[in-house]
Amino acid sequence: MRRSFKLMMTAIILFAGFLASCGSAQNAAQKEAAAAKIRQQIQDFNFTFNATYAYPMGYKSIYLSPYYTVKVSQDTVKAYLPYYGRAYVAPMDPSRGGINFTSTKFDYRVKEGKKDGNWQVEIKTKDTDREILLNFDIWDNGSAKLDVTDPNRQPISFQGNISKE
Repeated sequence: MRRSFKLMMTAIILFAGFLASCGSAQNAAQKEAAAAKIRQQIQDFNFTFNATYAYPMGYKSIYLSPYYTVKVSQDTVKAYLPYYGRAYVAPMDPSRGGINFTSTKFDYRVKEGKKDGNWQVEIKTKDTDREILLNFDIWDNGSAKLDVTDPNRQPISFQGNISKE
């Protein structure tokens, strides 16, 4: 009786290990497919950055509502982000606060990051009232960091993710 119990427990443990290994293999395949999709979106100039946290210079991090995005396509960059920090030049129109622009003339550069599965995307606007620089640091799991440099304001960073649409 005791021997059959040991055999039964051994079989259950082996079966559970088999199920776990199947699940991790499938999970690895799903991760690779998601990474390939992110990689393709970056190379096609077609991705959306969803900001979840803002990191203003000299202030605490700020959790953001899910509506702040930067949409990048081959012919347009559309940014709708909040701004926290010091502005050196205030806008004449108070409704133009934040980082809110649409650009159709911009430079787009992609290069491999320092680590495997990392890309650095640099976008420099040419048709806004001032040149705005967007530096994305994107990982193959979809997480991303964005540094915004504007000559009229202190730099600000955002953390978020790339939509897998």
